[in-house]
This record gives sequence, structure tokens and C-alpha cells, in this order.
Amino acid sequence: MAGYLFVAPWVIGFLVFTLGAMVYSLVISFSDYDLATDTAIPNGGANYAELFEDPRVMLALGNTLFYAIMAVPLEIAFALFLAMLLNRVGKGAGFFRTIYYLPKMTPSVAAASVFLLLLNGNFGAINRALAAIGIQGPQWLTDPNWVKPSIVLMTLWSVSGTMIIFLAALKNVPRDLYEVASLDGAGKVRQFFNITIPMISGTIFFNVLVLTIAALQVFDQAFLLFWRNQTNASPDASLFYAVYLFQQAFRSFNFGFAAAMAWLIFVIIMIITLIQVKFGNRFVYYEGDKR
Repeated sequence: MAGYLFVAPWVIGFLVFTLGAMVYSLVISFSDYDLATDTAIPNGGANYAELFEDPRVMLALGNTLFYAIMAVPLEIAFALFLAMLLNRVGKGAGFFRTIYYLPKMTPSVAAASVFLLLLNGNFGAINRALAAIGIQGPQWLTDPNWVKPSIVLMTLWSVSGTMIIFLAALKNVPRDLYEVASLDGAGKVRQFFNITIPMISGTIFFNVLVLTIAALQVFDQAFLLFWRNQTNASPDASLFYAVYLFQQAFRSFNFGFAAAMAWLIFVIIMIITLIQVKFGNRFVYYEGDKR
């Protein structure tokens, strides 16, 4: 009974604010919802039919999928690289871990303000650094070909949460495996691919799942960099699914259509996750597994 009492606040919050909201959004997705009068007039599947007729829905979905394909592998690689660096630190490890984790604590608005300056195509610090080595930097925030990479760069800034998970996994890899491999003549690269990767494959799989789900719901980076003032030279390239959903719900007040959009991305995320679980488990090493 004591256990149920302790978890009751979370359970009540989940039922009211999460599950209840989801059920209500499913109801209004089949209706024309009026926020002012809090009334919903059933319209059958008109909102869902409109999803496939609105070209901006498919545009936003395509931008989001392209971003996810680009961002997730880079986040995994960069987070693992940072984790391996921290794993090699001996004295002062706590200090460096704190420093590396601080970007995760930075508010999104503050990070976006910094990246608006860094990515400025004319006088931004990134293009100035590229110019110093003879490379002409792109117009990150206006060139449609570089809009998504600019958002990926901002995403990599806050990859430290994934880094911490990788660091914990690396700490659990038995050191004697490396010692035996070294005695057998295996170099660092061979040890990485034959010991490190298999032993942390479960963590890699978990992070891929979580980061994919997050990438398909990306909102903060795209909205803060391109849509907060509604002026942009290349809005199509920066229109992500969650941004368009937000516009439909809270600027056009088309809540029924926005709810249908939310359920569409929910189904897409569920399908992608099931596919990842189905095929990804084949590449994951579980201790004691006889495969």
C-alpha cells in the first residue's frame, strides 16, 4: 500500500495529463474543434483525408525524416567519441564530466541565440574559422541545402545526455578482455570493433531508438532558429513536422487537423520503432546469449 501511495502522484498525472490528453486528442481528430466554445463537431475522417491532400504535411514529414537519417548516426558517433575520451581521463574526471555535460543544461532559447550568431553566413564564427583555412563557408541559415545541417549542428551541442549513457556502458566493459586481446596482438582499432562495440551494443541500440523517436519529434531547434519571428528566406527547407503541427494548432487554431497530424506521427514513430526492434536485436550482444 505504501508503494502505491508513493507512485500515485505520477500515476494520476499520467492518466490525467498524458493518457487523458491522448484520448481527447484522438476524439477531436475526428471533428472540427472550436477552442472558444470548447465544442467539437464530428466530421468523420475529413481531417485524416486532408493530411494526404495538404502538400505541406508531406513536405514537413520529408524534412523530418531526412533530418532524422542525418542526425541520429552523427549523434551516436559524436556521443560515443566524447564518452571514450572521458573514459580515458583519470585525475580530474569528475570536473571534465561536469564541463562536458553543461551544454545539456543550457536552455534551448539561449543555445539558439548563440547558434544564430555562430551560423551567420556573413560574419559568423564558424564561417570565419573556415575562411582562416581557405574554405568559403555556406549561408547556413538561408541556403536550403544547409538549413538541415545547421539544425544538426545545434542538436550535437546537447548530445551530452547520450554521452553519459555511453560512458556508463564503457565503464562496465570488463578490462580483462582488453588485456587478453592485447596479449594476442590485437591493436586499438581491432579491440574497438571486436570488444567495445559488441559489449556496448545494447546501449547503442537503446540510444538509436531514443534518438530516432526524439528526431522525429524535433521542434525546438527548427522553431527557434527559423520560425520564431516568421521571417525566413527558405522556409520550406526548415519546415519540420512538429513545427507545422504547432502552427496548425496554435496559430491557425485548427485543432482537429493538428490532432490528426499528431496521431499520424505517432503511428509512424511506432512503425519505425517496431522495425528497429525487429531487425536491430539481431546485432545486439546480450551477455549469456547463445546466438
